[in-house]
Amino acid sequence: MSSTVEVTNISAHGVWLLAYEKELFMSFDDFPWFKNQPVESIINVEEQSPGHFYWPDIDVDLTEEIIEHPERYPRKAQSI
Repeated sequence: MSSTVEVTNISAHGVWLLAYEKELFMSFDDFPWFKNQPVESIINVEEQSPGHFYWPDIDVDLTEEIIEHPERYPRKAQSI
């Protein structure tokens, strides 16, 4: 089974995710859990169900809705 999600770029500002030919951007300001992680951990993403993504190496679980509208979902966990 081929993956329908992949990390296409990691920049100084955040992470680009491609899912179903749609690009999603996760800024480090809105998604701080990715900021100091190794590349291998960031690119290891699984789609648990359509539009529901999980990064097992860093235990981050996000939906397409959260990525597109982070302002609607205040962070519950704090980065350490």
